[in-house]
This record gives sequence, structure tokens and C-alpha cells, in this order.
Amino acid sequence: MRWPEDTDGWPHMEHSRRVLCRPHRWHVQEAGSGPTLILLHGAGGATQSWRGLFPILAKDFHVVAIDLPGQGFTQMGGRARCGIDHMSADITTLMHQEGWHPDALIGHSAGAALALRLAEIWSGPPPVIGINAALAPFKGVAGWLFPKLAKALAIAPFSAELFVRTSASPTHVARLIEGTGSTLTPEGLALYHRLARDRPHVDGVLAMMAQWDLDALLKRMPRNMAHTLLIAAEGDIAVPPGVSERAAAALPNATVTRLQGLGHLAHEEAPERIAPLIAAHLAGGPTD
Repeated sequence: MRWPEDTDGWPHMEHSRRVLCRPHRWHVQEAGSGPTLILLHGAGGATQSWRGLFPILAKDFHVVAIDLPGQGFTQMGGRARCGIDHMSADITTLMHQEGWHPDALIGHSAGAALALRLAEIWSGPPPVIGINAALAPFKGVAGWLFPKLAKALAIAPFSAELFVRTSASPTHVARLIEGTGSTLTPEGLALYHRLARDRPHVDGVLAMMAQWDLDALLKRMPRNMAHTLLIAAEGDIAVPPGVSERAAAALPNATVTRLQGLGHLAHEEAPERIAPLIAAHLAGGPTD
């Protein structure tokens, strides 16, 4: 999306700024004081995904939400740098440049995979909280079709524009959200509709999908010592809770908390239920 033309009505824009850190021109939202939490949205989202959780956490923490390369208001400067390793390296460079020393990394869906990769890079490592963490490769026919489809779309001329023209209606967006098991407010749906209509954002999502490969990260999980909480919503259709259970079994220092009545976008549906789990995990208390 264009800055500042498209920022009207975007959540928490009073906390937004642009940061040039090569190869990308980043959009970040930063608020609060205390221990630093880095928020990483999932594929297809942006900082708006944290609109409910961001102000709750900012009461007790220094919170930084980042738009991933090409998504939201972050201008992608290197199209070949949208896989998990390149993204993590570029986010690490951004954190060093801005002087952010993460006390925890919080990621939703694919953002949780990024958080675990960053924990490998960052000395410490900082605790990780994954919300409906996408920590498994596609299986069966989906594993064969979806990555190849994404790669074909990503290199095809005008593919993002075609998606915007044919699949970005409010009805299509509402069905997509419903298909994750979540129920959003009209405001939440409208924000996703804005993203789906934006050609650069869609192009960034396609580039990420085409380059996403978790195999190496998954193989290294037994060596990842980050104190990890995986929050899994029982109603998540996109990433079922079993994914978090299997990931926790592979990670040496991980626990799982399952939530009833929520879907893949649990942190958007009920941020007031997610925030105490994060605070308890960071305080070393129970998260059940």
C-alpha cells in the first residue's frame, strides 16, 4: 500500500513510522516501555493483525510490530529475499539498526516460524510465543500443488493484479476468513479487504509463498532452546492444533496452550485472552 496516501483509518497510525534498512523500506509501529516484544504477522496480514493486542501489551511492554517485506506498508527492496532465512536476516539487521534487543518474539502463523528462526540467530535466545504457529509443511496433494502454484503466480506477469481484480471482493475475503475458522468484526474484515485489493501487498504475499521452505527449520527444532509457548486454537481450520502439539514435542523447551472457541486469527478475535498468556509465559508462570 502507498505511504502516506493509504494510511487513512489504518489502526494505530499514531505509532507508525517508515525505516530505511536495506534492502527494504520498512513500516513499523512502536509504543510502550519496558521489555521489548517483537510482533510478526502471518502471510497476508500486516500490522492491523495486532490492532487489539498491540495497545494491551503496550501498557506493560515496549512493543514493536513490523510489516513483513512487500506486505502492508513495507516496500520490498529485494524480491528474492522473501523466504524464511532472508527475511529473518533482514529483520535481524533492522533490529540491530534500531537498537531493539528483543525480550520476546511473538509470531502468528508463518510469523511464528520467523520467530523461531530469529531465536536461532539472536544470542540468548529470547522466548518465543507462537499463535497458531504454521510449523509444518503441506501434506499430500496440497504439498505438491500449492507451492508450485504460488511459484507460477509469483513469476507470471500481472498475476497479483489479476488476483486483485478477480478475488478481492468483500464476499471472497469474508469467505477466506471464515475458512480459517475465525469470525471477525466488520472492521477486521474491511482491513483484510483493503489488503486484498492492494497489488503490491498481494505481490509480496505471493513472493513469500513461492520462497517459503520450512524443512531446515523443522530439522533443527531439537536444537532450538528458546523458551517457547505455542498457543493453539481448537477451531483453527488452517493450522489445526495438532501442528503445535507435534512442534512442541520436537522443541526441547516448549509448551502448548489450547484455546476453545477461536480460530486461526485468535489474537484478532480475542486479544484479551491472548495477552495474559503472553504475560504469564514471560513471567515464568502457568499459561493454562
